[in-house]
Amino acid sequence: MEMLRKRFRGLYDFRFLIRQLVSKDIKLKYRRSFLGYLWSVLNPLLVMLVLVIVFSSMFRFDIENYPAYLIIGQTLFSYMTESTNQSLTSITGNASLLKKVYVPKYIFTLSKVTSSLVNVLFSLGAMLIVFIVTKVHFSFYMLLIPIVLIELYMFCLGLSLFLAQLSVFFRDIQYIYAVITTAWMYLTPLFYPMESLPEKVQQGVRICNPMYHYIDQFRTLVLEACMPPASTWGYGFGVAFVILVIGTWTFRRSQDRFILYI
Repeated sequence: MEMLRKRFRGLYDFRFLIRQLVSKDIKLKYRRSFLGYLWSVLNPLLVMLVLVIVFSSMFRFDIENYPAYLIIGQTLFSYMTESTNQSLTSITGNASLLKKVYVPKYIFTLSKVTSSLVNVLFSLGAMLIVFIVTKVHFSFYMLLIPIVLIELYMFCLGLSLFLAQLSVFFRDIQYIYAVITTAWMYLTPLFYPMESLPEKVQQGVRICNPMYHYIDQFRTLVLEACMPPASTWGYGFGVAFVILVIGTWTFRRSQDRFILYI
């Protein structure tokens, strides 16, 4: 309990630095961009439009309100890949600063995951436009969307901490992870219905793929206007907590050796 209190105290003490790092990441992403922050809305809309044309016209997936179905999966999965990919170099990319002054090392990884979350909040504007155009029924269940985002944030933070410390010692992990995320994307029902997979593969996805559950929760709240099953909430929070604990433990265990490798 005392250790947990110290961790929260450390976050509070360095809150200004975290704010500055998040702000810097966001500004760098849109620096010299003609559209600026508007691109956060236009980009998911344009990607969704291309995918809708390809998969609804050519492959003809029979999914009701396919644009909304697609943009939900696309937005949440993009957050996971963006936050974890940026976190891979969150320690090695700040080597010069870490060698000069004492800063809690996890702050750099935390800022990457948080700045990506801010980008997702911008993308919700694009999602809202799609919901309005496709006449999604707005219900009180949508008020639970922040809970899904909290689950996903915890999961991404834990995975990012694990990858960040791993990439300090094994620089090739970023290339391996790119292959993993590509396979992960195709094993997550982003642009196809879950029912199109063989039964055994469906079971494997439900058991081993947390992203399926986070996306399914979001879609259930929005497209079905009802409460996801308690088992789905339990799985989502359970996996997020376990991954966060593993990521934090491995990061703390190895952080004192970072200075020897960066």
